[in-house]
Amino acid sequence: MKFAIMVNEGVYQHQSTDTAYQFVKAAFEKGHEVPRVFFYHDGVYNANSLTEPPQDDRNIVTRWAKLAQEHNIDMVVCVAAALRRGIKEENLAEGFRISGLGQLVEAGIQADRLVVFGD
Repeated sequence: MKFAIMVNEGVYQHQSTDTAYQFVKAAFEKGHEVPRVFFYHDGVYNANSLTEPPQDDRNIVTRWAKLAQEHNIDMVVCVAAALRRGIKEENLAEGFRISGLGQLVEAGIQADRLVVFGD
């Protein structure tokens, strides 16, 4: 099965980001495809390279980047949501790219299921 993923919540304020990451990881382990993860609303904070959690905490931004590299996932950050929150190309973490809502629509059309995490 091919999944498109949409993440709407920020890095450390809501469980949905961790749940989305674990879902994508489990999908690959079961042989499914996840060609694109789309970050929208506060979900764009998942792509912020300026995030520095304490050493004993998980680094969600780095986790996403590593997973994207391992599985060739297109990690798309909504341009309008990112700019509203001060996220630009220069502070985008490795593995992420900025684009528009058309990428979400395309992912939803090409996937068997669109799974949304967060409000």
